[in-house]
Amino acid sequence: MQRYDITGMSCAACAGHVEKAVAAVPGVASVTVSLLTNSMQVDYTPDADPDATAKRILRAVDAAGYGASPATAESESAELEDTETPKLKKRLIASLCFLVPLMYVSMGHMIGLPLGSVFHGGGWHAILYAGTQLALTLPVCWINRAFFISGWKGVKTRAPGMDTLVALGAGASLAYGLFAIVMICLGLSSGNDDLVMQYRHDLYFESAAMILTLITVGKTLEAYSKGKTTDALKSLMKLAPQTACVLRDGEQVTVPVSEVAVGDLFLVRPGESIPVDGTVTEGLSSVNEAALTGESMPVDKFPGSPVSAATINQNGALTCRAERVGQDTTLSQVIRLVRDAAATKAPLAKTADKVSGIFVPTVICIAAATFLIWLLLGQTFTFALARGISVLVISCPCALGLATPVAIMVGSGVGAKNGILFKTAASLETTGYTDTVLLDKTGTVTTGEPSVVRIIGTRNVPEKFLLSMAAGLELRSEHPLARAILQRADTDKLSYATVSDFTAVPGKGLQGKVAGKVIAGGNADFISTHCTLPDDLM
Repeated sequence: MQRYDITGMSCAACAGHVEKAVAAVPGVASVTVSLLTNSMQVDYTPDADPDATAKRILRAVDAAGYGASPATAESESAELEDTETPKLKKRLIASLCFLVPLMYVSMGHMIGLPLGSVFHGGGWHAILYAGTQLALTLPVCWINRAFFISGWKGVKTRAPGMDTLVALGAGASLAYGLFAIVMICLGLSSGNDDLVMQYRHDLYFESAAMILTLITVGKTLEAYSKGKTTDALKSLMKLAPQTACVLRDGEQVTVPVSEVAVGDLFLVRPGESIPVDGTVTEGLSSVNEAALTGESMPVDKFPGSPVSAATINQNGALTCRAERVGQDTTLSQVIRLVRDAAATKAPLAKTADKVSGIFVPTVICIAAATFLIWLLLGQTFTFALARGISVLVISCPCALGLATPVAIMVGSGVGAKNGILFKTAASLETTGYTDTVLLDKTGTVTTGEPSVVRIIGTRNVPEKFLLSMAAGLELRSEHPLARAILQRADTDKLSYATVSDFTAVPGKGLQGKVAGKVIAGGNADFISTHCTLPDDLM
């Protein structure tokens, strides 16, 4: 599977056109385009030449009017950064700076707002009135020129998208406003005051500016929504530390994780996160692997044990040899799994794509038909044009094309935060219809924190005395079981025994002395080295 970064997409129809163009390339088995992350995943056929197929894919995307490049580790990280929202916010604010005075001049008098006398009446007042609106509209069109560029590109490649609708609606309004100014000038030159006043009221400049600004509002909210959906992936990426303590020539050197190579020895102190996947060469400790496995109990590590990036070393210092680094670590594979699931299409999303693929041409045809029908029914050109423009402007396939991938990304992200991974979007959609779940592993569905539920004492050792001794012994341990015992002692309001000569034996248990006598806590093998347990306690 090869991943590509795609540029120039603005709506679901764009994603559909890219997908269709690449699917026709020889050597491509399947293709999925994600508008959410502006990326594309391509599976090659077994007999395909990867290099030749990649070149054909890049040419196909370029011919469709978009840009493509093979994804890199840097670009995959960059695609999670929300760079679009700040740009769109600036565009929106700048557009509003011109739209507000434009709406005041063109519509303010309708709701009783005062308007200067120079804007009232015919003659040169009408020219000033129209010219002012034109002067305020043109900057809005320039600020939002991306709609016109993208719309024209869609027409040129015979693949009109949402931007084509916006450009047609705003362009038609602007063009008719310019036509009205020409008619006002003709009326003035011929002394036809009725013609001047007619077209003075038929200026549509505010419609052009309002269309572009309102769509920019939608695009800004859309970009913000897309930015928020990648937060789960960002939080996964932040689990891994940014630096590692590497042993080189007997010296401890702190380097960026990206500089750790396979075979390097690195040191992990208690409380630190493990930077890359590796194998323990020296030291004994327990490691909290809940971030990757979901299991709350720490895993004991000793020479020869595997360790994974983003897991937390809890007790002793460990020296490890790097085995998998960069994109090969378990954490990176988890991140890739979540990202790939977001890029795959659920059955519902495929249906939405089919609809959005024919949506734009259909809307354009309906708008043209609306315009012609009103003309045939005897309405004025202005009336018919306004209705045709309305059809273009209110039709937006992006909500349909973006809502499903956003929902998939959010669902996959929330699942990842809770240790649930979906291999495909279809799996996620199926989960929505699930009413019964069967699990075959004891202890998987827990709160993630152990607690003391029962204390088994003897006639010679009361429960409270046993708990007090255990709490004193566990006081200096970081183990989850130690925290559970201490919490129960606090709940029962017991005092802790005073323990001296404390020793932790990773993977086995703890020991110390109380009033000169050795006490120990741990697994059965460890306890059997100190005493013989009665059968009932065994």
